[in-house]
Amino acid sequence: MPNGEKLLDHGVPHDLAMEVIRYARERDLHVQAYRDDRLLIERDRPEAHIYSEHAGMPLHLVPDLDGAMGPTTPKLVIVAAPATLERLLPDVRARWIGRLNAATSTPDYLEFTSIESDKSGALRFLCERLGVPQEQAAAAGDGRNDASMLAWAGLGVAVEGSPSEVIEAAQRRTIAGPGRGGIEQLAKLLLN
Repeated sequence: MPNGEKLLDHGVPHDLAMEVIRYARERDLHVQAYRDDRLLIERDRPEAHIYSEHAGMPLHLVPDLDGAMGPTTPKLVIVAAPATLERLLPDVRARWIGRLNAATSTPDYLEFTSIESDKSGALRFLCERLGVPQEQAAAAGDGRNDASMLAWAGLGVAVEGSPSEVIEAAQRRTIAGPGRGGIEQLAKLLLN
């Protein structure tokens, strides 16, 4: 909102966030948290800079994430090689099932969000607020964190090359990736 009002806020509770942080520390993985739109890190590692440059957010080095986060954090992100995250994903999903959402947003970002907070919930909230029926909602995505949104939307579309669970959530509807005509394909789907 222009006045800074939050419309929807489901952060990861501090105790659960610390479980993820300890998990990452034990495996020498880069993990980051957020507070007041600030990207918090406790170790200055190359992975932090990769994310910072991609997100366009400055890094805030803190002595300890435990004290810096506050009572909740919007999300936690582990940044690592894609093969490492693919190996970790089944374990973290099983470890926090029913307590946290865990999904890759890009091949090298593993995001943890509140069980109450995922993209389908955000899309549902916006549709209710704007009076848009679910069957008229459209969504496109390419990351595992998009799967619930694509499944919920009346028209969910995955970008070619997305993980198989994302393509399945979109009922196997795909569009080309960036620079290859995907926007035009999406427009045609919306107009038909």
